[in-house]
Amino acid sequence: MISAVGVATARKRWLVRAVVSILVLAGVLIGISLLAQPAGAETVAAVAAQPAGPSAPAGPAEPAGPGAVTVTVGSPDKPSESLVILIALTVLSVAPALLLLCTSFTKIFVVLSITRNALGLTSVPPNQVLAGLALFLSLFIMAPTAAAVNEQGIQPFLNGEKSQSQAFNDGVQPLREFMLKQTRPEEIALFTKVADQDKPANADEVPLTTLVPAFVLSELRAAMLIGFVLFIPFLVIDMVVSASLMSLGMMMLPPVTVALPFKLLLFVLANGWGLIVTALVGTYT
Repeated sequence: MISAVGVATARKRWLVRAVVSILVLAGVLIGISLLAQPAGAETVAAVAAQPAGPSAPAGPAEPAGPGAVTVTVGSPDKPSESLVILIALTVLSVAPALLLLCTSFTKIFVVLSITRNALGLTSVPPNQVLAGLALFLSLFIMAPTAAAVNEQGIQPFLNGEKSQSQAFNDGVQPLREFMLKQTRPEEIALFTKVADQDKPANADEVPLTTLVPAFVLSELRAAMLIGFVLFIPFLVIDMVVSASLMSLGMMMLPPVTVALPFKLLLFVLANGWGLIVTALVGTYT
């Protein structure tokens, strides 16, 4: 028991360290790539055109002549590089929460964990493999939504076409549509009642503070229903094996040990992983 707890604790520490290392490395790479950009041609020409010599005392500004060179630091339309780096680091810091609460990751990971338990396996496949599979399936499912967020919010903000508030409102709209499509009205009504808010007139008036937890509860409910369906054939195998051992008088032989090979054989012959992945992806189309 102590060794199992120690192994689980070591795995959790390893996962935390890996996530922190990835976030730090991504932030450093983004900062290096932005700082390594060469200066614009206008800025270099303006600096070269300035005459050398002692600076004159400050005085009233004179109107620029025809041959004067105007130096502009940054672009008046596009956001500064410092702001972009700050926003990128902020997004990286909240990325785990966004992955768990606003995507299909939670539902997929719960279904895969229930499948492992239904087979009677406690640590095979390990949690790292299940989490990796759930992550890449989530990226596959969320790819159209992420592309819409990038097209409607991120790129217009980086190009200076939209302000921060406009980019956020337009960029979060595809994610809202995805979550609303998967969220039950009963869950939205539940959190609206708990928060003591007025009933929204339509889906566009549902705030994110209500939509996100309602989406998570709907995903967990759907995952539990899928897990119930997955448990039924394996439960039948356990009952048949247990009854057969009892009729043969083999009471000392654990039924779980005898039923495990049959459950694995049934799962492999039925292409269990393929059926589960197909069903999970189909719930989001």
